[in-house]
Amino acid sequence: MKLTLRIWRQTNASDKGRMVEYKLDDISPDASFLEMLDVLNEQLIAADEEPVAFDHDCREGICGMCSLVINGTPHGPERNTTTCQLHMRKFKDGEVIDVEPWRARAFPVIKDLVVDRSPLDDMIQSGGYISAPTGTAPEAHSVPVPKPDADRAFEAAECIGCGACVAACPNGSAALFLGAKVTALGLMPQGQPERWDRVVSMLDTHDDAGFGGCTLTGECTVACPKGIPLDVISRLNSDYLKATAGGKKK
Repeated sequence: MKLTLRIWRQTNASDKGRMVEYKLDDISPDASFLEMLDVLNEQLIAADEEPVAFDHDCREGICGMCSLVINGTPHGPERNTTTCQLHMRKFKDGEVIDVEPWRARAFPVIKDLVVDRSPLDDMIQSGGYISAPTGTAPEAHSVPVPKPDADRAFEAAECIGCGACVAACPNGSAALFLGAKVTALGLMPQGQPERWDRVVSMLDTHDDAGFGGCTLTGECTVACPKGIPLDVISRLNSDYLKATAGGKKK
């Protein structure tokens, strides 16, 4: 395959940044998108040029590090797929591909395609945990959990924290990420001790980080590589209202 890449290059957070065009030949249609970028970087290094900085780790769709906006879509054109699992056969021979970093006020660019996503970690640290008493592990069936609640919690827990929801949201909101974490923990018995403090602390951290407000446009769930449903935001809002109004009822 022959490709034309237009990639965002930015030296650091203070640099203005610009799109730079690169030509590639003989790219295998079976190569992943990140493998294609590896080929580009090998060519740049051989030409004594600065390689393109981009995030990656597991390359198995688990870690969420491969955060790229491809032709205007976080993680690219294929639904429920991370960038590292996107293959070049999804593109046409000779196609022009724009590659940019996540775009959000809360995600400043570090270099090229790498952004600072530590605000997601800050939200987890402010409330995304449960109290765990020390001692021997309890019997697995000692605390019954209704199957619908367990299924729902597992669905929300599939969130990998990549931040695609933020990049896709016109307001730069992390409400889908936050809703997934609150839902996964709030449906389990182990998550009840911090349930009300959790939602208030995590939302306060969300707002302090500069994320925008959610207006339920739905772009977040479309971009999410794990298909986290939009209604986790409803549970987030419900828990927040109950916590701040003093109701604190299930």
